[in-house]
Amino acid sequence: MPNVGRNDSEHENHKDGKGNVKAPETAHQISSDSWFQVAFVLTTGINSAYVLGYSGTIMVPLGWVGGVVGLILATMISLYANALVAMLHEYGGRRHIRCRDLAGFIYGRWAYTLTWALQYVNLFMINTGYIILAGSALKATYLLFWDDHTMKLPYFIAIAGFVCAMFAFGIPTLSALGVWLGFSTLLSLAYIVIAFVLSLKDGLNAPPRDFSIPGDGAGKIFSIIGASANLVFAYNTGMLPEIQATIKQPVVTNMMKALYFQFTVGVLPLYLVTFTDIC
Repeated sequence: MPNVGRNDSEHENHKDGKGNVKAPETAHQISSDSWFQVAFVLTTGINSAYVLGYSGTIMVPLGWVGGVVGLILATMISLYANALVAMLHEYGGRRHIRCRDLAGFIYGRWAYTLTWALQYVNLFMINTGYIILAGSALKATYLLFWDDHTMKLPYFIAIAGFVCAMFAFGIPTLSALGVWLGFSTLLSLAYIVIAFVLSLKDGLNAPPRDFSIPGDGAGKIFSIIGASANLVFAYNTGMLPEIQATIKQPVVTNMMKALYFQFTVGVLPLYLVTFTDIC
């Protein structure tokens, strides 16, 4: 239980003059964004370039029935899990604006340290993947116009990494995204629409396919386990408390609006690309 090992003095409410629970000291902006802006931060996060691979990493190993049922179940379970985290944002008289703060408050110092380490490893791996994908896309664009192969893939990955680093320095907080969030949404919609149209065209012209689960024995089992891990990854940001900290009061109510948007309208592009790309 969250209260185990803590005395009543540690649970004393700390409020500002307006009766709101105070947030810890941080360089980030707190309670400054609308629920709609936060909803688009969450939605663009799940409709990333990784969506293009879900047909191969989820639908193929699980088959049509397993893939569709798995995606729907993962949507429902992820919404429930994220809602639980959102409701713990203001707990014990405190606002928990970071994953590690919430874990440490409930389970102690060891959980704080473990969550901090795992969160940064997770974010590092995700962003490394984005940079590699961006570099690969730059190289593909380069080869459309120059077929001399002078520029190698590592050069494009370095360029993508440099641009990402400059963007991170220029946009230090989530609230500072502003107009960039609009550009991100438009670009995400652009590649999703293109991927959908091309996949639909190829699917209509392709011969009948076998959609049974490939492999046999141990290989099939490990493929299913890997696909299940991708289902968990697909809908979760790994930094929900950090995102929620930016939302205006009432925090929990507005965050639930953002989550409902993410897991209804926000998942439709993901479904659209994943289901048509496998056809």
